[in-house]
Amino acid sequence: MANVLTALRASEPAGPLTGAKLLLAAVAIGLGNFLVVLDTSIANVSVSTISGSLGVSSTQGTWVITSYAVAEAITVPLTGWLTKRFGAQRVFITCYLAFAVISVFCGLASSLGMLIAGRVLLGFVGGPIMPLAQILLLRIFPPEKATQGTVIWAMTTLVGPIAGPIFGGIICDNMGWEWIFILPATVAAVGGAMVVILLKGQPDPTEPAMIDKIGFALLVVWVAAFQIMLDEGRNHDWFASAEIRWLAVIAAIGFVAFLIWEFTEKHPVVDLRVFRHRGFTAAALTFACGFGAFFASIVIIPLWLQQNMGYTSTWSGYATGIMGVLAVVASPLVGIAVNRYDPRLIVSIGLLGLGAMTAWRMGFNQDVTFLQMAWPTLLTGPFMVMLFVPVSGIAIASVDPQEQVNAAGLASFMRTMGGAIATSVVQTGWSDAARENQTELAGAMQNGQAAIDSLSNSMSTDAATATLTNIVEAQSVMLATLDMFAAITLCFALAATVIWLSPKPKGPIDTSGGH
Repeated sequence: MANVLTALRASEPAGPLTGAKLLLAAVAIGLGNFLVVLDTSIANVSVSTISGSLGVSSTQGTWVITSYAVAEAITVPLTGWLTKRFGAQRVFITCYLAFAVISVFCGLASSLGMLIAGRVLLGFVGGPIMPLAQILLLRIFPPEKATQGTVIWAMTTLVGPIAGPIFGGIICDNMGWEWIFILPATVAAVGGAMVVILLKGQPDPTEPAMIDKIGFALLVVWVAAFQIMLDEGRNHDWFASAEIRWLAVIAAIGFVAFLIWEFTEKHPVVDLRVFRHRGFTAAALTFACGFGAFFASIVIIPLWLQQNMGYTSTWSGYATGIMGVLAVVASPLVGIAVNRYDPRLIVSIGLLGLGAMTAWRMGFNQDVTFLQMAWPTLLTGPFMVMLFVPVSGIAIASVDPQEQVNAAGLASFMRTMGGAIATSVVQTGWSDAARENQTELAGAMQNGQAAIDSLSNSMSTDAATATLTNIVEAQSVMLATLDMFAAITLCFALAATVIWLSPKPKGPIDTSGGH
């Protein structure tokens, strides 16, 4: 690794990438972003299998997911400082290749502790890859084609969490859980090597960057406490648990202390001054809210399908994965539209479209077929692209050129936090609503005994009681799912209004500062 970085420093500046070399470099960089985002969800459907293999409970096994999320959330906002100190290209390549090595380590883990340690390291090196992929894609494309780089970044960011459960289910069912880490490691090794070769000689500026030790420590404390609280809260009945209350207090105090320190520190580890730009703040908030609502929908749909509709993890992955089909088709068209029309309008239409597709699902019932369910999911694709491409462009273009790397890191951090908060809230709300609905349905069933007596004509009383109970439980879960669809629809509508707080861009979105 050291030899690679030394070669990069010593090489003479090369000319701009063109033709096949540009295309291959874009694919390799986008692939790195895809693998990191994929890893956030690829283990979700395999937790029970991993837990059984390592001889631990499913609750303990969820730390495989939590550990990665916490580590990733900590390093994403550090991207700006790392880039200043070492250079965007060097940091990206180092993290890319380290991701491959550590993924193999995770696949070879023989205990839960070893696997969690590997996942923590994987999160640390994966965090900077997401924002740096966006910045490097903007660098390698000429300014007039910068939107194409944003489209590639947006597509890999979108497809990753959708493909994760599909790949995870197929690989785990047919090859074993170890391969959900080993196979991506192979791809990462190839992709990282391609980036080393294709970007050799490209300028990678650095500048002196002081280490803000106190700011970094405060960041680790509040982000770790907050992320663990979100991931473990629903398993401990939230604030009924002393552990969750303590985590909430630590996160709150740590966050306030972090804000005070970073705003007064001369060389902050995370430069929060980018929030002075109204366009960036509005776009980042829109991104966080819109992505949170989107992520909540792709979390709740597989849960409902597996627990209520009898789908396997693989088929529930297919049910959400088909949204990527039209997204791929729509991406170049949205990229053209962003440069011709007000990007705020495109974002707003995209969010309202996502809300409309979610509202469509509010008409579902337990008799819904795969095809009926597929239509709103399929049509979600173009609206996803209408959100991701212009909103990320607005965020980056709203800050000064020298602030764009830091802005990309903070926007990714807010998007990550939006997804984490949405996941916890929707899962908790779903289970609580199901429980409340079941109580209400049972209380409203005035002829319950008559129904049991009627069923007893063809089965035993115990079997009749169990059948009626299952019907009530299934209906309560169905109603809870519709409640969550309604809440998600409102979140999309809210996000569609927030983007208008951003000033209208003057002409096409300019992200040339990434060059």
